[in-house]
Amino acid sequence: MQLDLYTQKGDKKGTVSVTDDMFKVKVNEELVHLAVVRQMANGRKPIAHTKQRGEVRGGGRKPWRQKGTGRARFGSTRNPIWRSGGVAFGPRNTRNFTKNMPLKMRRLALFSSLTSRMEDKSIIAIDKIELKTPSTKAFDEMIKKLPIDRNVLIVMPEKDFTIVKSASNLPNVKTITVNFLNVMDILQFDTILFLESSLKKAEELFLSPSKKA
Repeated sequence: MQLDLYTQKGDKKGTVSVTDDMFKVKVNEELVHLAVVRQMANGRKPIAHTKQRGEVRGGGRKPWRQKGTGRARFGSTRNPIWRSGGVAFGPRNTRNFTKNMPLKMRRLALFSSLTSRMEDKSIIAIDKIELKTPSTKAFDEMIKKLPIDRNVLIVMPEKDFTIVKSASNLPNVKTITVNFLNVMDILQFDTILFLESSLKKAEELFLSPSKKA
């Protein structure tokens, strides 16, 4: 399968071959959905937190004697049924929302999302990105020369400080290394821009026998 290859100046250099094992598989929408749910759940941070009766301040003294008052017996004013008392069965920040998913299923979901974007012609490649110093202006001008509609996800083989720094102030650009490639980013961005070297590294990372186990 061929992918359009561009230069920094926006000129079409030709095409680059990509493996069908990643970019031309049978799309499994249900698996992609499960992968998205897993990623959202694993990124969830439990913020809501209520105090139980043992954590609420006060309540050390018994409000009244056990018998003889005609009222119900109580041992503490921090009882959940009292005002300003502890909360029973409330949300706690110790809750674990993480979900597991087998490696083969995660890989197939990733390949399905890449195939889906490939069918939409939303994936392109660039031979290299070279900047002498970090420059948001120069990087933005380069992006405008490429066939990018609204926003773009730039996939790098490894972290490049110059590229990351140049793109950090652009709201429509996100940079990511190949090893952090994920389903949600692939589906959210209108254009996926691979560096040519990123394609080779992706094959080594996701398709090599040692990485399949």
